[in-house]
Amino acid sequence: MTAKYVYLSSILYLPFFFHLVLSQLTQNQINTMTRLYEILQNDIGNYSFVWHGTDKSSDPCSWKGISCSPSYSSITKVSFSRFSIFSSEFLPVICQLDTLESLNVSQNHLSSIPNGFITSCGKIRGLKSLSFNWNRLEGSLPAFTGFQKLEFLDMSRNNLNGKVDLQLSGLNSLKSLNLTENQFSGSVPTSLGKFNLLEELQLSANHFQGEFSTQIVNFGNLTLIDLSFNNLSGVIPDRLGELSKLQVLNLSANKLSGTIPQSLRNIKTLTDFDANQNGFVGIIPIGLTKNLWNLDLSFNNLNGTIPQDLLSPLNLQFVDLTSNNLEGIVPPNILVNLIRLSLGQNALNGSFPSASFGSFQSLTYLELDNNQLSGSIPSELGKCQNLALMNLAQNKLSGPIPVELGNISNLQVLSLQSNNLAGEIPSNVSQLNRLQRLNISWNSLTGSMPRSLSSLTNLTNFSLEGNKLSGRIPIDISNLNQLLELQLGGNQLGGPIPEMPLSLQIALNLSHNHFQGPIPVSLSRLTSLEVLDLSYNSFSGQIPDFLTKMRGLTRLVLSNNQLSGVVPSFGSFVSVDISGNRDLINPSPVAKKRISLVLVVVCSVCFGIMASICIQYFVLKHLYRTEFCWLTDDRLYKSRIKQSKAMTAICRPVNIMRSNELYTYYRVMMSCGVYYCIKKITRRKKSFILHSLERFEQGLVNIGHLSNYTMAPLAYVVESDTTYIFYEYPQHGTLFDLLHGRSDDNVLDWKSRFAIAVGICRGLDILHGGSLFSDPIIPLHVSTSSIFMEHLDQPLIGDIELGRAFSSSQITVAVGYVPPEYAYVMRVTEAGNMYSCGVIMLELLTGKPAISEGTELAKWIIQHEDLGEVLDSRVSGNSVQVHQQMLLLLEIALQCLSVSPSERPDATELLETLLSLGQQFGI
Repeated sequence: MTAKYVYLSSILYLPFFFHLVLSQLTQNQINTMTRLYEILQNDIGNYSFVWHGTDKSSDPCSWKGISCSPSYSSITKVSFSRFSIFSSEFLPVICQLDTLESLNVSQNHLSSIPNGFITSCGKIRGLKSLSFNWNRLEGSLPAFTGFQKLEFLDMSRNNLNGKVDLQLSGLNSLKSLNLTENQFSGSVPTSLGKFNLLEELQLSANHFQGEFSTQIVNFGNLTLIDLSFNNLSGVIPDRLGELSKLQVLNLSANKLSGTIPQSLRNIKTLTDFDANQNGFVGIIPIGLTKNLWNLDLSFNNLNGTIPQDLLSPLNLQFVDLTSNNLEGIVPPNILVNLIRLSLGQNALNGSFPSASFGSFQSLTYLELDNNQLSGSIPSELGKCQNLALMNLAQNKLSGPIPVELGNISNLQVLSLQSNNLAGEIPSNVSQLNRLQRLNISWNSLTGSMPRSLSSLTNLTNFSLEGNKLSGRIPIDISNLNQLLELQLGGNQLGGPIPEMPLSLQIALNLSHNHFQGPIPVSLSRLTSLEVLDLSYNSFSGQIPDFLTKMRGLTRLVLSNNQLSGVVPSFGSFVSVDISGNRDLINPSPVAKKRISLVLVVVCSVCFGIMASICIQYFVLKHLYRTEFCWLTDDRLYKSRIKQSKAMTAICRPVNIMRSNELYTYYRVMMSCGVYYCIKKITRRKKSFILHSLERFEQGLVNIGHLSNYTMAPLAYVVESDTTYIFYEYPQHGTLFDLLHGRSDDNVLDWKSRFAIAVGICRGLDILHGGSLFSDPIIPLHVSTSSIFMEHLDQPLIGDIELGRAFSSSQITVAVGYVPPEYAYVMRVTEAGNMYSCGVIMLELLTGKPAISEGTELAKWIIQHEDLGEVLDSRVSGNSVQVHQQMLLLLEIALQCLSVSPSERPDATELLETLLSLGQQFGI
C-alpha cells in the first residue's frame, strides 16, 4: 500500500517537476540578471532599491519589472520605469538578454546612453520597443544603427538637442516615434526608414523650424501627427489631405500662416484637429467638421462667418474658436452631442443662438463671452443639466436673468458680467449648490440681494458690483464659509453690515453704497483679508485700531467718508487711502509712541493670562498622554527637542508664525536656546478630512528622508483630532516674509532671487519625480507662504505631507496661485503646481505679492505691453545685464502661466532650463 502511494504521488508530481525543468532560464540570462541586481543596488542604495527584499538567487521571472516567455525559458520584457536609476552603467549589460523584445527605462534620472548599448542592443533581432522617456538625457540623438525590428521608439521628455537627420534612417520597421519635449532644432525629420511604415509621429515641444514638409505625405500609414509647440512656419500643404488614415493632427502653437486647407475635410478618418495659437487667416472651410469630434482653431486670425454646417455633425463634441475675428451669427443648427462650445473673444453678433438647448444633455462648457450678442438669455439653457461653466460676459444681452438657470444643478461657474441685464436676481439661484464663481456685475439689476443667496456655501468668488441693488446685505451671508472674494461696490445698499465670512481673503468691496455709522467691529474677524474697500459711503467716527491688526491686509481704502479723529499707525506694507475725510488727523511721532506703549502693555497682560490657562490645560490633560514619534535617528535632535516644552509653548499666541483655516505654525525655543518649528493640523475641520491616518503617518516617515529643498519633518505627535509635526526652524521665515516684509533698504538681490527660483524647481522636481514613492507627491498648494527659507538663497517647500494624506480633489490652493483649469478639473495636478511656481517667479521678478490691490499678479502682468515696466526696479535698475536676465526669466514664468496645462513645462524641464540660464548668466 505504501509503495503504491509513493508511486502514485510520483506520477501526480511528475508534471510539476517537468514544468520546473522547462521553466529554467539559461545560465547566461541568470548571470545577466544577477549582475543587473548588483549594479542597480549600488546605484540606488538599499532604501529606494525596488528589489529590496527580493532574493538575488530567486527566479528573475518573478522580479518586479521582468516578464518572461510563456514557458519561462527566456526574458522578453524589462520595465525599469520609476526605478530611481541615475547611472547608465546597466544599459550595455541588459543587452546581453538576446531574447529581449521590449525595454522600458522611463521616468528615471539617466543623463546619457552609452555607445555600448547602441552597438549591443542593435544586434538583438527581436527588439521591438525602446522607451527612454522622462529621463535627463543630454546631447544629440544617438544614431540607432541596427535595430532592424524596432517598431516603437520613445525618447520624449528629455533634454536632447541638435538636429534629427539620419540617426533614424536605418529603422526600417519603425511605426511609432516620440521625441516630444526635447530641445531638437532644424527641420522636421523625414528620414525614418526606407519603407515608410511610420504610423505615429510625435515631435511636440521642441525647436523644429522651417516650413511644413510635404515629404510627410509619403508616410501613407500615419494615423497621428503632433508637431505642436515648435517654430514651424509657412502654410499647411494641401497634399496633407492625401493621408487617408490620419486620425489626429495637432499643429498648435507654431508660426503657421495661410488658410486652413479644404483638403482636410476629405480625410474620413480625421477625428481630432488642433491648430490653435498660429497665424491662420481666411475663412473656415465648409465641411471641415464632417468627421471630427474635436476642433480647436482658437487664437488665430480667422475671419468671416462660422459655416452653417460647422456645429451640426453627429460626432462633434468639442469646438474652440476663441479669439479670432469671426463675425455674424452663431449657427442655429447645433447638434446635441456637443460637450464644449467656446466662441468667445470674436465679433459675433445677432441674438443669442436659437438652438433648442433643451436637448443639450452633454453640454458642459458654454463660452460666448466678449462678443456683441444681443437679445435675451434663452430660458431653455436651464435644461442643460450638465453645464459646469456658462460664460456670457461682455456682450449686449438684455432682459432678466431667466429663473430657469436655477435648475442647472451641476453649474460651478456663472459669468454674466458687463451686459445690459435688468430686473431682480432670481431667488432660485440659491438652488445652484455646486456654484463656486458667480459674477453678474456691471449690469442694471435692481431690487435687493435675495437672502437665499446665503445658501450657496461653495461660493469662492461673488461679484454683484456696478448694479442698482438696494436694501440690506442678507444677515446670513456669513454662511458662505468658502468665500474668498465679495464685490458689492457701486450699488445702493445700506443698513447695518452683517458679520462677513471668515474665509474672505482676496477682497471685500462695499464702496459706492449708502452705508453709515461707525466701521463695524465685526470686520476685525477677517484676519486673512488682503483688500478692504469702504470708500464713498457715509461711515463716521474714528478709524478703529483693529484695522491695524488685520495681518493679511495689504490695501485699505477709506476715502470719501465722514471719518474723524487720529489716524492709527499701519504697517509699511499696507497701502492706506484716507482722502476725502476732512476731520481726520495724522498722529504726531510722540503720539505714535504712546499708542504703541499702551498696546504693548495691554497685549502683554492678555497674552500672560491666556498662556497661563493654556499651559495648565495642556500640562494636565495632554502632556503625558500623547505618543511622540521620531522620524530622525539624529541624537542631537532627540536631546534638544523636549515634548513638554513644545506642547506648552504652542499655547502662547506670541509663538504663532502664521496661521490659516487648515493649520498653524509655531516658533518654539527649546531650553538649549535653539528654535524649532511646529505645525498643528486640526483634522476635524470640514475642509480637511483625513482619508487615512496610516497613509498620513507612513507619508511622514517617507518624507522624513527628503532633506534638500523640502521641509523634512523630524518628529510628530498624533492625537484624536490633531497632529503636531516638528521641523527645523527656517531662519529667514517664509519667502513671503523675505520678499514682501522687507524695507526698501534691505532688498533681496537678483542672484539670490534666481537661486530661489532654481531651488523651488529642484524641490518640485524631486516631489513630482516620485523618487521615494510609487507615485509623485503633488503639494496641495505652492505659494510664497508655503516656501520656507533656510538661507537667503535656499528655499524649502513646505506642507508637502498634506498631499500624502488628503485627497487631491480637496483643492486648497492659495489665492492668486490658482490655475484656470481648476474651475473645471477640481483636483490638484502637477501642471497646477507649475502654474503656482510661475506666479512665485513673477513675485521674485516684480517684488509684488500674488494678490496686489485686489488683482491677481498673473492678470496684472498681462495688461502691460512693455514687460520691462513690471520688473522690480530696485533690482532691475542695477545693471543692463541684470535687466536682460530678468526679462528672460519673465518669459519662462509666463510659459508656466499658460492657459492650457499641457503647454506648461514640467518641473524637470523647467529646472534644466533654469540651470542652463544660470550657466549663461554666470550665477
